[in-house]
Amino acid sequence: MIYEFNKLPGIGPKTSEKFVYFLLNQPREEIDNFVRALNDLKEQIQVCTTCYNFSEKTPCVICGDPKRDKTVLCVVSESGDQAAIEKTGQFTGLYHILGGAINQIEGVGPEQLKIKELIGRIAANGIKEVILATNPDMEGETTAIYIAKQLESAEVKVTRLARGLPTGADLEYADEMTLTDALKGRREV
Repeated sequence: MIYEFNKLPGIGPKTSEKFVYFLLNQPREEIDNFVRALNDLKEQIQVCTTCYNFSEKTPCVICGDPKRDKTVLCVVSESGDQAAIEKTGQFTGLYHILGGAINQIEGVGPEQLKIKELIGRIAANGIKEVILATNPDMEGETTAIYIAKQLESAEVKVTRLARGLPTGADLEYADEMTLTDALKGRREV
């Protein structure tokens, strides 16, 4: 079990041991609930066919919300980034989750991401603005520049989140105020 917990991102051997000893001290019912929740995760959660976020249904709640601004699309690398922006309550448009960022060292190129789907979605849905909200690190910047170049001929305004997020940080861990400022201060690419 310790070995399995070690596979989780950010979890080292000591934390894995703490998890295992904690679980060993739980009643059987709690362990059964935990196992059931893990199984439900794979059985009940799917990928939205519109934005590629994890959801219990497709389209997801955000894509299916008639109150959302369907002309503004915020492009993020991962689902956690979308959740972080959504927590601010400042963005009322739609999202597009790429499924990662370009990282040639790890063999992740544009073809492994949902960039082709993004371009098709922009063309088919009357999107007026695309906000590139990838992380402000090397991979995020590379991804944003690549997407901006792909959209040069499209009749769409392309913006980038304003600085204010520290370089090398992950959107998922940024506080709501920093993300709010970054959304309000985005700039055209």
